[in-house]
Amino acid sequence: MPGTRRFPLPLIAAFFALYVIWGSTYLVIRIGVEYWPPLLLAGIRFVIAGSLMYGFLRWRGAPAPTWAQWKAGALIGVLLLTFGNGAVSVAEHTGVASGVAALAVATVPLFTLLCGYFWGARNTRLEWAGIVLGLIGIAMLNLGSNLQSSPLGAALLVFAAASWAFGSVLSKHVSLPAGAMASAVEMLVAGVVLLIGSFASGERLESMPPLEGWFALVYLIGFGSIIAFNAYMYLLKHVRPAAATSYAYVNPAVAVLLGIVFAGETIGIEEALAMLVIISAVVLIGLPQWRKPKPAPAES
Repeated sequence: MPGTRRFPLPLIAAFFALYVIWGSTYLVIRIGVEYWPPLLLAGIRFVIAGSLMYGFLRWRGAPAPTWAQWKAGALIGVLLLTFGNGAVSVAEHTGVASGVAALAVATVPLFTLLCGYFWGARNTRLEWAGIVLGLIGIAMLNLGSNLQSSPLGAALLVFAAASWAFGSVLSKHVSLPAGAMASAVEMLVAGVVLLIGSFASGERLESMPPLEGWFALVYLIGFGSIIAFNAYMYLLKHVRPAAATSYAYVNPAVAVLLGIVFAGETIGIEEALAMLVIISAVVLIGLPQWRKPKPAPAES
């Protein structure tokens, strides 16, 4: 059927993982950091997920990464997961609501355009308008009670978005392992760095987490890392950048809704207005990328 050929099942599954599962991880991180130190939680999550993936891929016959691929994977893993995800975990540990964290990370497409500019990409006027509007949205978000009560959390979320964007752009210019092995290497290295950071910062697990804490860890390993992160890497290779980063439209709404329903979080008028401004900015940025390229003129 034409519809099936245009939207094959792997793409549908990848978008579902990106929109719904990844959107839910902000709430699960918020639950997890109540029982685990934030860097320790993220470190265990990625070491286990990366080890499981690496072992499974090697068992299936995937070649071991070369030293150059390990170095490239380590660099991207630190940018995306150690700095990106680790900073989000610490920000939520400081008290930032999961929906607000998701909204701040929704600014990744803005930073992606800015990072791409240094690799020769030239932005359209519409994209520059989106960047300016997005920066206004970030400023509005910082006027809300959530981030005003946690300046460190606000700084960490902006840093996380910028680091994730830079890592995403840089990943197209380095020699990563093929397929899912790239994700395995990135998670393994990022997890080890996070555990080192946890130890160096003096994090301690005061008592064994209850069932909710273990559930959060298992969910983040299985759904947040192995499924959703690989879905993102898959989409980066198979769809336009605007489509791969379109989670920025959906994740904040999913995270806000889940946070209100399951965690009793509240979103103030400032955050609600900032959400409209930031999502509008992301839509503006995405419009030029969604347009089909003009066909090349026929040779005479």
